[in-house]
Amino acid sequence: MSEASSLTNHFLIALPTLQDPNFSRTVTYICEHTNEGTMGIIINRPSALQLTDILHHMGIEETPDTPADMRIFIGGPVQEDRGFLLHSPAKRWDSTLVITDDLAVTTSQDLVKALAKNEGPDNILFALGYAGWGPGQLEQELQQDAWIFGPASDEILFHTPVEQRWEAAAKLAGVDVNLISNIGGHA
Repeated sequence: MSEASSLTNHFLIALPTLQDPNFSRTVTYICEHTNEGTMGIIINRPSALQLTDILHHMGIEETPDTPADMRIFIGGPVQEDRGFLLHSPAKRWDSTLVITDDLAVTTSQDLVKALAKNEGPDNILFALGYAGWGPGQLEQELQQDAWIFGPASDEILFHTPVEQRWEAAAKLAGVDVNLISNIGGHA
């Protein structure tokens, strides 16, 4: 797959017609898209958990600087018990996949320990689980008009209110999702 055809560093936006409860009205940031498959993190599904819950579960001590209100997201239906931290800048931690010059995803405890001390990256989205597609699977789904894709934006990833990310990502891709019916019909 050529770099030009890769969806890495793009948003994958579920259209209103997509009925799969795992992905209905989601925005997924594509971390890696190769001939071997695709890996992404849903960025608009907050869970009921916060960073302090994760720290307690991992046996990591909170500090007075721990950002107690950091929300944890549901990143997707694969490996839901594992943390995936999407962040900028793209500093390397023990287990980091650098996506762009300024964005990376890390799965190692050293970053979680840094977060407990409020020493993590400037921008971070902490998700449990990820979304994954096998070779050619995402391309097939794109042909079925379940998804659209568009450019990723740090503003949407880290600064847009969660409840506005789906519409904002679609708008950035040139689509007004409010104009698309979620009721299929036949002419």
